[in-house]
Amino acid sequence: MSDQIKFIVDNLNKEPFRKNYNLITFDSLEPMQLLQVLNDVLAEIDPKQDVDIREEMPEQTAKRMLSLLGILKYKPPGSATDMSTFRQGLVIGSKPVIYPVLHWLLQRTNELKKRAYLARFLIKLEVPSEFLQDETVADTNKQYEDLMEGFKTLHKECEQLKTSGFSTAEIRRDISAMEEEKDQLIKRVERLKKRVETVQNHQRMLKIARQLRVEKEREEFLAQQKQEQKNQLFHAVQRLQRIQNQLKSMRHAAADAKPESLMKRLEEEIKFNSYMVTEKFPKELENKKKELHFLQKVVSEPAMGQSDLLELESKINEINTQINQLIEKKMIRNEPIEGRLSLYRQQASIISHKKEAKAEELQEAKEKLANLEREVSVKTNQTREFDGTEVLKGDERTEELLKQRHENIQHQLQTLEEKKGISGYSYTQEELERVSALKSEVDEVKGRTLDDMSEMVKKLNSLVTEKKSALAPVIKELRQLRQKCQELTQECDEKKSQYDSCAAGLESNRSKLEQEVRGLREECLQEESRYHYTNFMIKNLEVQLRRATDEMKAYVSSDQQEKRKAIREQYTKNITEQENLGKKLREKQKAVRESHGPNMKQAKMWRDFEQLMECKKQCFLKQQSQTSIGQVIQEGGEDRLIL
Repeated sequence: MSDQIKFIVDNLNKEPFRKNYNLITFDSLEPMQLLQVLNDVLAEIDPKQDVDIREEMPEQTAKRMLSLLGILKYKPPGSATDMSTFRQGLVIGSKPVIYPVLHWLLQRTNELKKRAYLARFLIKLEVPSEFLQDETVADTNKQYEDLMEGFKTLHKECEQLKTSGFSTAEIRRDISAMEEEKDQLIKRVERLKKRVETVQNHQRMLKIARQLRVEKEREEFLAQQKQEQKNQLFHAVQRLQRIQNQLKSMRHAAADAKPESLMKRLEEEIKFNSYMVTEKFPKELENKKKELHFLQKVVSEPAMGQSDLLELESKINEINTQINQLIEKKMIRNEPIEGRLSLYRQQASIISHKKEAKAEELQEAKEKLANLEREVSVKTNQTREFDGTEVLKGDERTEELLKQRHENIQHQLQTLEEKKGISGYSYTQEELERVSALKSEVDEVKGRTLDDMSEMVKKLNSLVTEKKSALAPVIKELRQLRQKCQELTQECDEKKSQYDSCAAGLESNRSKLEQEVRGLREECLQEESRYHYTNFMIKNLEVQLRRATDEMKAYVSSDQQEKRKAIREQYTKNITEQENLGKKLREKQKAVRESHGPNMKQAKMWRDFEQLMECKKQCFLKQQSQTSIGQVIQEGGEDRLIL
């Protein structure tokens, strides 16, 4: 507690409070003064709390402070009964209640200032449903909710800008630089306008230049669309080739496979797909839903400070310790049935994990196979574009067999030519045929090229004329649309100015209504507090009046039993009893005083007698110890021999 008070005093002596307290003066504050100190701290957090508590009722002060502490999320220690004690202590200014509140407020003043500022705009004003039936009230409430949502968005953007690292000086420099660039551009445009005004038909040229710019933009847009369509066509071709390859592979597999193997493969695929659909995907979906629900819950909660995080961490640690204790208790019990069940559960979890791992590996293998098939299709397309031939698969590659057969045939042909005496004839014939084929191909390509070029020129000319004829109505329509756009822009500006003026009027009306509502609410709270106070005083006076009436009835009643029940009679009886008791005590005191002297004298005589007897006893013992041995002593009519 001393550290807590020292922390409070140190912070109250600093800015902005400057109370100039020490530990003794602060601890000696009256309850009303202590409440005023708490109110000053709350006023630093929320300026609306800056009031003199001497000018308001205690119930109103407690209600106002409890409301603000609830907004600031202060949690008093203890249970619900302690909560009622907390309210009573806040009303009377109890130190055990006020000190923890001051310590909590002074620890996180800046954070609480922000929370109080946001609460002014984000605590929704609840309007009764019967009032919302009125259209004006409903519209105003809708505007109020929209403004609240807009404030949330703007506040988030403001916080993001504060934490983004941009300084106001840099932004101002950028704005000034952009304004300078804007001025330079305006001056350059004015100079160009002056230059153009000296040229003949400059309006027409500007119009043509504008049209040229529009057509260039349209050309760029069409080129972009063309490129997108090419990409779509390329992807479609790739997809078609991939599907064809899959069809080819499936046909090849079906040609060599047996019905039993196909059924087995289909059963395996069905099992895998059913496992994915019934077990794996629902679990993943459930986990994603839980994660989404948790994230939505986190987003819906208000911003948490460092103290809230520390509190949550402490709760988590407590729960973890409880879980560990329960696990230890369970391990200590060590029930055999539970042990066997835990073993089975462990084996089942291991099998399910292995199953999930294998399913993931199979899924990854399928994705990898699909990627490899896509790469193979891309490489095949590249090879086809490069040399125009189809790439053969491993089972279709018989190049070595064909080469071997070709070499055997050539060897037989050379042997036959040597026998006939015409060696080299086949080679010469092949060369002549190849040269003639090449010449015919070249001639055909030349003719085809000239025909293609002439046909391409014709197509381009016809395309240009078609485009011109197609663009003519579009240009005409564009002119009309531009004129209409200017009219709509002008009308939009007028509507916008009307809207701004209307919005300003509604905003002023809303602020006035808010002030009136705030004043009426405060007046209502004051009247309600006054009503409760007056009602309490009336009830108290009624109880006193009832007691006085009952007393009067009992006092004037003729019945002795009723009369004895009267408080006056009871007090009179008690007074009489006390007087008699006092009289007896005084008489006893008088008797004691009178017998005090003789009694003291008698006590002294008894003490002297006791001393005399003690002396005789000592003398007798001494005489007995000095008696000689073997002496005969006569005492009491008897003879005694001492040895």
